[in-house]
Amino acid sequence: MYKVLENGSQLTQKDLIRETSLPSRTVRYALNRLKDEQFLIERHYFVDARQSLYGLIQPSKEVVAV
Repeated sequence: MYKVLENGSQLTQKDLIRETSLPSRTVRYALNRLKDEQFLIERHYFVDARQSLYGLIQPSKEVVAV
């Protein structure tokens, strides 16, 4: 699931099911896990109010000392 969303796109649950060929229950579980770990952002999908758009939260850029 993370890999599908990694390209920066925002997808609905139906889109994620279609892209991954996973069962809907598995997709819901993965979305809940990603949301609990604060990797996922959920937005309203104005085209169809019954659905939500899911995307990854952009990680902050960290400076690493060498």
